[in-house]
Order: sequence, then C-alpha cells, then structure tokens
Amino acid sequence: MTSTEIFESVRGRLFGLAYRMLGSRADAEDIVQEAYVRWHEAEQEPIRNPEAWLITATSRLAIDRLRRLKTEREAYVGPWLPEPFVSHVPPPDEHLELSGDLSMAFLTLLERLAPEERAAFLLHDVFDVDYDAIASVLGRSEAACRQVVHRARTRVHGERKRFDATEAAKTSLLRKFTAALDASDEPALLELFAPEATWTADGGGKAGAGVRPIVGSAQIARLVLGLREKFLSADHVLEIASVNGETGLCLRAGGRLTATMSIETDGERILAVYAVVNPDKLATAAVTSPVRGASSS
Repeated sequence: MTSTEIFESVRGRLFGLAYRMLGSRADAEDIVQEAYVRWHEAEQEPIRNPEAWLITATSRLAIDRLRRLKTEREAYVGPWLPEPFVSHVPPPDEHLELSGDLSMAFLTLLERLAPEERAAFLLHDVFDVDYDAIASVLGRSEAACRQVVHRARTRVHGERKRFDATEAAKTSLLRKFTAALDASDEPALLELFAPEATWTADGGGKAGAGVRPIVGSAQIARLVLGLREKFLSADHVLEIASVNGETGLCLRAGGRLTATMSIETDGERILAVYAVVNPDKLATAAVTSPVRGASSS
C-alpha cells in the first residue's frame, strides 16, 4: 500500500481516538489532519508498525491540544458537553458496548481526567493498546503507565452509573417523555425521572440553558414544561434518534437541529439528561463517518 492508503485505512480509528480525547469534531479533525502531515513528512522506511506510529502521533497531538483547551473550557459559560454525533436510526442493542464509550455520560466523566490519564485510559481500555505502546506515547515506564490507567479506571468506574438498560428501554422511556411533554402532564414527568435526577444543558452562552445542572425530578419537570411553552411550536419536531451511539432525542425547528438530548437510565426511570443546545456544536452534528474504537479497527 502507498503511504496515503496506509493512513486512510486507519483514519477512522485515529478520528475515534481524537474525538474521545477532545469531545470536539472540529478539534479531532484538526488532530487527524496534523497527524497526516507528520506521517507524510516522516521517514517511513524505518517504521515497522505504521498504525502504532500513527496512534502514538495522534495521542501526543491530542494530549497537547487538550492541555491548551483547558483554560478555554474553564471560561466556558455553563456546563461544557461534547459535540454530539447524530443519526436518524436508533442503535440496536448489540451495539450497547460500543455506544457506551461514546455516550455523553462517559465522555463527560473523561473531562475530569488529566490529559495523560485520559489518553492512557482510552488507549488501553477502549482501543486495546498494550502498555508498551502507551509507555511510548507518554514517555514513561510500563509500570508507571499501569498505575496511570489503574487510577483513571478507578475514577471513571467509581463515578459512572452502570446499568444494563437496553436501547429498547431507552426508546420506551423517551416515547413516554415526549407523550408527557405533548400533554403537559406534570405527574407523568415526575414519574419518569428519579427523585435525584439531574439535567445538564450546554448552551455555551449562545442559547437558553442554565449555568448549573438542575437537580431533582420536581425541578426538572417544571423546567421541561417551561421549555415546552417557550420552544415547542408547530414547526418544532421532537424525534427519536441516535445520539453518540445511544438512543436519544433531537429537536428540530424548520428542519434545523436545535437540540440533542441523551439520557442515563436504569431502564425504569431517567437518572440524568445531557442536553446540547449550543448552536455551534449542533451545526455539524450529523454523522458522516464512523467513530471507531477497538472493535472497528
């Protein structure tokens, strides 16, 4: 294969890594493009494993970019959520494992990790990269990398709600949600949300969204009914879709995407909602290419 063909064969995997690192499609595409330039500038004859070389280069570039983004995200107006990927077709249940490492809930947890921790954890637990290669990425010993991955995994799994809710269960809950919303049925909304449920909305200061998460089913029900009166009209359509590989909702106005909504659930009640309403993050939300992990390589 030519050098370009080699790169294109792993482009989806590199983009998947960069997106999970950065939570931004534009930043991920920039990183992949920069990795492409470096690949073509490198002396390729000594490179025994092109994919490993490209993953290493992409990881290092993403770590550097994430460090530079830290100040920007700290100054962000309200909660920061990843840019969503949207498809009209809800995912089947057999994609549950893959969708879990793309979900809004999972990517939001990754934001709490330092850049090197995030890279090491993703490389090992999502992309199935061995510790020897991770040591090359981080410039540390294998033993040190094992410690980094262990600490990151402990933090992520310690804070992550793990439920085996099927996509069918999520679809059922979201259909009940839209029905309750259409009917302005506050008791039905209260029944759908767990008592300590949270609602996190990312407006980035460019769309109506709270600057802090809303906590509690009663507060969320009041918020949702208020939003219904303000935003739902004849030209607004709320539809089931795939958001970051999981069943979610999309709100469209005149065909334009104006919001996405992802949920965490135990299969019976909604535990958390992640709503993206920042128009900058929705402008390119439609899926145009796979966001590959280890199982897609």
